Formats: sequence, structure tokens, C-alpha cells
Amino acid sequence: MGELKLMKGNEAIAEAAIREGVDAYFGYPITPQSEVLEYLMAEQPEKRTGMVVLQAESELAAINMVYGAAAVGKKVLTTSSSPGISLYQEGISYIAGAELPCVIANVVRGGPGLGTIQPSQADYFQTVKGGGHGDYKLFTLAPSSVQEMADFVSLGFEIAFKYRTPVMILSDGMIGQMMEKVELKEQKPRWTDEEIKKMHDKWATIGKTPDRERNIITSLNLDSAIQEKHNHKLQAKFRKMEAEEVRYELFNTDDAEYLMVAYGSSARIAQKSIALARAKGIKVGLLRPITLFPFPEKPLADLTPQLKGILSVELSAGQMIEDVKLAVQCKVRVEHYGRFGGMIHSPEEVLTAFEQTFIGK
Repeated sequence: MGELKLMKGNEAIAEAAIREGVDAYFGYPITPQSEVLEYLMAEQPEKRTGMVVLQAESELAAINMVYGAAAVGKKVLTTSSSPGISLYQEGISYIAGAELPCVIANVVRGGPGLGTIQPSQADYFQTVKGGGHGDYKLFTLAPSSVQEMADFVSLGFEIAFKYRTPVMILSDGMIGQMMEKVELKEQKPRWTDEEIKKMHDKWATIGKTPDRERNIITSLNLDSAIQEKHNHKLQAKFRKMEAEEVRYELFNTDDAEYLMVAYGSSARIAQKSIALARAKGIKVGLLRPITLFPFPEKPLADLTPQLKGILSVELSAGQMIEDVKLAVQCKVRVEHYGRFGGMIHSPEEVLTAFEQTFIGK
């Protein structure tokens, strides 16, 4: 058993990064994720593990520092919030094109524009559909608790290095700011340079060795035929993720006649909503996607034959609903309920919306 602490979600991701043996963090303050950087600065992890923590001069600088550290095989983390993540997009596309591992966390706030500092899930399109330029996918984990904010740091790096890809932890201002009990793992040592050479010798820019020439990291290729071949390689990698890395949770779905689909903080709210519905004799279940890409299409499709309707519950005007509709292939009615601009729905509001939509009350 690890150490138990009462922490904010933002603090949990920072402490988990230290204990994971992360080599470097680069970031820039923006509400509601600033506590990540503040916690790391206060903890001085360079004295605990040798971890480098640097506040960059801008988000553009931060994501390119991530690119550099990832290129030499280091475990590197960055966090930001919606407008800051928008500024990251060019760098994320470069990192994806260069096939480099890193973990990026977005503690989403309401928009569009500068918007509000309150919670939102309106960055779903930006994250799951790529965000930057070019044909790439961003492996996306959606925590719904402070515990998962911590746990997904380790899982994120596992996926990032397995597939040599950037991984996004898509949180929101509610999960980032709320406090819960969290169990923290024992501290891992950082990778030594020798360990990096042994593990990532084939691709990391660690200099020339007796066995090979120096590696070159780039996302630029002016030969169209070679670039197309590279794109085919990336697409094969994304298909492998879809086949092997889907994660989700089911609640009360065995006898469900209706289903709510929700992730992150909305899933916590919807879980209470279905409990209220069950108390009224309405058979409602919940599917919580944990990975937004790859999306749990097959589990959703498998439930479809028993369902009369699906409600996509989101803190947005309706974004994930498009993936829900694609998964069920028009075989069942799919509707959306959401709040946006930083407003948070209550379990009672979700239930009322469900009843008005499907029951006619």
C-alpha cells in the first residue's frame, strides 16, 4: 500500500510525476491548472529525484522544451489549460510526427476564447480529433477522480513509450481543483543515461555509438513518397491502439433499457443520476469512457440491441455525442444534455433532462 494523502487533483498529478521518476517538467501558469507548477516548485523535486522543473517564458517555449527532452529519451511532462493547450498544438503535431513519447495534461476551462476559469469539457474535439495539423491521433485518458489524476501519470508514460506517442490526460477544472483522498505509489528512480541508451538506443538522439550512426529526430520530410509511407506507419500504430488499449467502465448495464455515456467529472454526476433513476424504477446504466481515443466503440455497440435510448452527458454543447452516434450506427436514438461556459450540471438536472427526453415527463 502506498502513502495516503488528501490532495487536489492538480497536486496529485504533480506528486505522481515526482514519484514516477519523471526527468523534466516544462510549463507555464494558467488557471485552473497552476497548482501543478506551484506544487512542483514548492516541493523542489530536483533535491528529491533530480527532476528538472522549469517555468518557460510561454506555452510555445514549454512544448518545444518537451520536444527536446523527449527526443533524448527522457520522461517529460507538461500541463496547461485550454487556451494554453491551443498554443501547444503546433508542437504536439511535431512531436506526434517525430514519434516521441511525452505526457500532456489539460485541465479544461470554459471557452471559447479566454472564456472562464470554471470547468468544461469543450476541448474534446481539439484533443480526440488531433488538434494540430496533419493526420495523427492523440491517445487520451479521461480521469474522473483525484486518484486517477495520479494513476494516469504512470499509465500515460507506459503508453507513451510503448507506442512512441504523445499522451493527453484530459481533465477539467472540477477534477483539478477538488480534494480527495489519494493513494500515492512508492517513488521510482529516474532513468540513468545508461538505461536510456539501453532502452531507446534505436531512436533517441543520444549520440553516435559503436553499433550505429547518430539518430536524427525530425517531423520534416520533403519526399512525398517517404512521407506517405511514414503516415501509413502512424495509422497502423493508431489502429493497434484501437485494438489493444481501449479502457472503460460499466455501471448497472446488465438490465439497462437506457444508457448514459459520460466521461470525467460528468461521469461522476451521471453515476448519481442513474442511482436516482433506479430508485424511481427506471432502468438506466452508465458507460464511462476512460480512453477517449481509442473510444470504446465496441462495448457501446454491444449494448445497443437492449437499449431504447442513449443520453450523452457532457460539459459542452455536444462533442462526444458524435462518437457515440458513430458507434451505434443509427440503431438507437442518441440525444445530448450538457451545460457549458463553466456551468456544472447537477444529478437532478441530468435526470430531469433524461426523463423529458425519453420518458416524456
